Amino acid sequence: MPPPSHTAHRPFAGLELLSSAVVLVDGGLVIRYINPGAENLFAISQRKLLGQPLERLLGTPPGLGAALDKALRTNWSYTGQDITVQRSEAEPIRLDCTVTPVDTAGVRLLLEFRPIDAQLRVAREEQLLHQQQANRELIRNLAHEIKNPLGGIRGSAQLLQHELDDPQLREFTDVIIAEADRLQDLMNRLLSSHCMMRPATLNIHDVLERAGRLIAAEFPAIEIRRDYDLSLPELTADREQLIQAVLNIVRNAAQALEGRGEIRLRTRIARQVTLAKRRYKLALELHVIDNGPGIPAEIRDRIFYPLVSGREGGSGLGLSLAQSFIEQHQGMIEVDSRPGRTCFTILLPITERA
Repeated sequence: MPPPSHTAHRPFAGLELLSSAVVLVDGGLVIRYINPGAENLFAISQRKLLGQPLERLLGTPPGLGAALDKALRTNWSYTGQDITVQRSEAEPIRLDCTVTPVDTAGVRLLLEFRPIDAQLRVAREEQLLHQQQANRELIRNLAHEIKNPLGGIRGSAQLLQHELDDPQLREFTDVIIAEADRLQDLMNRLLSSHCMMRPATLNIHDVLERAGRLIAAEFPAIEIRRDYDLSLPELTADREQLIQAVLNIVRNAAQALEGRGEIRLRTRIARQVTLAKRRYKLALELHVIDNGPGIPAEIRDRIFYPLVSGREGGSGLGLSLAQSFIEQHQGMIEVDSRPGRTCFTILLPITERA
């Protein structure tokens, strides 16, 4: 007869070998066991949860409580999709949950959780790529329509300038010519293709400092706070495009604050990131965080579309252009917004060459 196993007194030992997250509860929805996969997923130890109500771990996601009660009454399995669990000291996570009735060792329900953030991120990235292509086409057509009249406006202002003797009146024509040149340069940038990029080695913090100085001069009452990881390697990127992309996002935050508040610029390293369906060992993670009112819910899903703006009088081109420039660098922009905290996250790959 073989000797007794050292796991004989551990009825749930087999669950410790699973990579998925498993939680066992009794008939009162009190936690009786969580496996290491659940500890990693929820970033909490089993010791703190044993004997605690399930609500302490999951909160009260809509519909989940009623489904658990039904599973207890009918002894039927239940699968919930896209359940958001709000964690107190970390970002919320989105999960699929399968509830299986059991009857062993004082346990009534087995809950298995599968994070779906990665799936949602891939789907969102594909949607963004299609959106960016449509955005570029729209902006390209719009730039063509604007560029032609600009030449006529500038030429007419020059002719008018030659007819004016009063220096004060010539100042007005100088403004018209200067603004026409500025808009013409912007149109040329909008019409530039991928091959017009001028990549060079640069330090992302130099880019952030340039954008920060410009915003500080434009909005002196806004506090710009830095939280930099100075160990970040250098990037290979188009300096002007990157400055413009960051400046557009930071200026958008400053305008949302109406000139008063706080903007935080934070840089971190991200590992094993998939961007544009390609896996990178390292990526730059740049956060632009403001404490403003948040993005209105009705435009949150369309914030990167051209001509969509949450501000009266806004052009709706700033964020669309930022997204286009970042996409040309094989990166992406994500946004998470709620009242009191809006965070734009820029992810840029760090290649081995860089």
